[in-house]
Amino acid sequence: MAAVRADRAPEPVRSFGTFTADLHRLVDWFTECGVETVVMESTSVYWIPIFELLDARGFTVFLVNARDAKHVPGRKTDVSDAQWLQRLHSFGLLRASFRPKGQIAELRAYVRQRERLLEYAASHIQHMQKALTEMNLQLHHVVADITGATGLGIIRAILAGERDPEVLACLRHYSCHSSAETIAKALTGSYRAEHLFALDQALALYDAYREKASACDVRIEAVLKELSTHRGRDHGSAPPVSRRRNRTDQANALAFDVRAALFVLLGKDITMIDGLGPYLSLKLIAECGDDLTSWPSAKHFTSWLGLAPSNKISGGKVLSSPTRRSGGQAAALLRLAAVTVGRTDTALGAFYRRLSSRIGKARR
Repeated sequence: MAAVRADRAPEPVRSFGTFTADLHRLVDWFTECGVETVVMESTSVYWIPIFELLDARGFTVFLVNARDAKHVPGRKTDVSDAQWLQRLHSFGLLRASFRPKGQIAELRAYVRQRERLLEYAASHIQHMQKALTEMNLQLHHVVADITGATGLGIIRAILAGERDPEVLACLRHYSCHSSAETIAKALTGSYRAEHLFALDQALALYDAYREKASACDVRIEAVLKELSTHRGRDHGSAPPVSRRRNRTDQANALAFDVRAALFVLLGKDITMIDGLGPYLSLKLIAECGDDLTSWPSAKHFTSWLGLAPSNKISGGKVLSSPTRRSGGQAAALLRLAAVTVGRTDTALGAFYRRLSSRIGKARR
């Protein structure tokens, strides 16, 4: 359902289908009516096709949160809802949600896709652990990560037909904390065919998702290079940093130097900020962009994140001041950074520990 001002068309409210041809008719109708700005509610992913079409045709599109207008009674039909949104928008009472534009939106899509693939891969790690446990192979008790060099080497050898615990223990990586004797004891079990079949399938699916995640790495690197070129930024190579602050052997790390790519784009090494690693910094850039002028001040940005108190004041007294619920990924990333900072021997780490001891870590 779409609505325009009553003086713009004889039939100010019209219904359109959801096929692409129908969406083009909707856009053409807006053009005939002289519409310049369009407001629409965000509903799952169904708003994306019409949003992108309107944006490509030059309309200014306000994507608004449904909670801004849902509390008004008597607006429960599609027709009245469209008319009410149009009326609120004409009075300037609706705020547009932030959505990155251009290549930042493309970067965000690739980063989020990579995160989903890693989540799918993680579920198959659990399937491998289950199959190993059913065979009484206690590999996960003697290695920190069964998808590390030692764990995967042993699992692949098992699936290749090796059964001797001593031979399997020799595949131990030199950095593994457990000794070869301990690993050999953990690898004595019953190699039943059905459990080996489940282990083989789980490993194959894990490898497949990791391969797809690597394909995302290639796309992410290409988009970062294009962004730096289009912004006209070339700040040289990033300054050296100690291995303690910039670990390159982290699990799920990207296949290229993220820190150097972000330095070329931003001209600053934001990984020097306590709590922000290369991957976390990349995800923040993907969610918020490299230009924060969309928010007039840091307070506006904090409020958008949902991390600012929502004060309810009556009679000069603060009745309550909880932070509002927010499913934004940027806020979750900053909370993760806060937890990381809390483990450091820095001024911010001391502040986090002092604050969390008073109000609790759940309200950080």
